[in-house]
Amino acid sequence: MKIVIAIAFVLILAALAVAGVSMLRGGRGGPARPGTMMRALAWRIGLSVLLFVFLLVSYKLGWIHPTGIPVGA
Repeated sequence: MKIVIAIAFVLILAALAVAGVSMLRGGRGGPARPGTMMRALAWRIGLSVLLFVFLLVSYKLGWIHPTGIPVGA
């Protein structure tokens, strides 16, 4: 389970990096491909939503359990 979540985070960060590079490159270093940044950000949003839904479903199915500070401590 931890590996799936880690891979999802890496993919989200990679999509964010692609969007950032596309934004910074702009017109330098050759013509920028139209829509690259928008497509990368759309992928990032989609992956984030998919990860959130996956975590909710995993919790409901009992694959993951909450841990941390007990309530009232």
